[in-house]
Amino acid sequence: MELKVYVDRLSQPSRAIVIFCKVNKIDFEEVGIDLLKGQHLTPEFKEINPMGKVPAIVVDGKFKLFESHAILIFLASACPGVADHWYPADPYRRAEIHSILDWHHSNLRRGSAEFIQNTLVAPFFGRPLNPQAAVENEKVLSSSLSKIEALWLKESGQFLHGSSQPSIADLCLVCEIMQLELSSSEHQLDVLSVHAFTLIFCLFRSIPFLGETDRNRILGPFKKIQRWIEDTKNATNPYFDEVHQSLFAAKAKLQMPMLSIALKLFWGARDSRRQNLRHESSRGLSANITSHLFWWKSHRQKQKGEASRPKYLGNAPRCWS
Repeated sequence: MELKVYVDRLSQPSRAIVIFCKVNKIDFEEVGIDLLKGQHLTPEFKEINPMGKVPAIVVDGKFKLFESHAILIFLASACPGVADHWYPADPYRRAEIHSILDWHHSNLRRGSAEFIQNTLVAPFFGRPLNPQAAVENEKVLSSSLSKIEALWLKESGQFLHGSSQPSIADLCLVCEIMQLELSSSEHQLDVLSVHAFTLIFCLFRSIPFLGETDRNRILGPFKKIQRWIEDTKNATNPYFDEVHQSLFAAKAKLQMPMLSIALKLFWGARDSRRQNLRHESSRGLSANITSHLFWWKSHRQKQKGEASRPKYLGNAPRCWS
């Protein structure tokens, strides 16, 4: 079987497909589709998937299939050598897996993917950030995590439905949750001090930033979820970590524009106050930023409408100002 897999590793379901193929030694050609460049919207790709989304596969140059769950079910069924635990032959266990996969898209995926979109990546696809929607997305996400713990993570096993080995449902859901790693501090840019960087976002509340606090707030209460993620990583490594390196590398690219805006906010605050500013080098960077931004925030609150929009923001989207 000649298999081409069309993916962008920034995509949660794409990563699940690639990891599954690698773990099960399925011979395939990975064809990169760059979502940030809009390659999923080209006529050429829409010949493969008219929906214009990744992942998609082409088998033997003829059979085309999209939707990640359908792809995983097909591969588990059609490729020799795939272990039974991924997609069991037992109809009852299969039905349980189908139940979780059907639930996934309208619950966990809706909460997680839209939360990341509305707090981080929407501007890179030409859409504004939406903090109000993000609040609702986080509620859906937290509710979904709670249901996973209560319904499917049993004390008797490491994986969903108390299984001792992972299924395609485990892989899909864990890859979904891994998107929150975009907020992990160990992958953040060490350009400004953490306190200064956080202060900029907290004061202006204009560039939602997924920091370690946000990630911990979401995942922290769910100890079973955290153990399950680690168990799934361990069961699929080294491929799990290898495939997710693209996610961590993308974090810096995604956050550079935000860092640029943050620096503009800082320098604008400093310049606006330059007539009254005294040099106090002994206070350090964070203290000086605190002083400048508290003054600037107070100054902005006295203004109304466009008059309060700092010139140094230029044509930045309204959601950033």
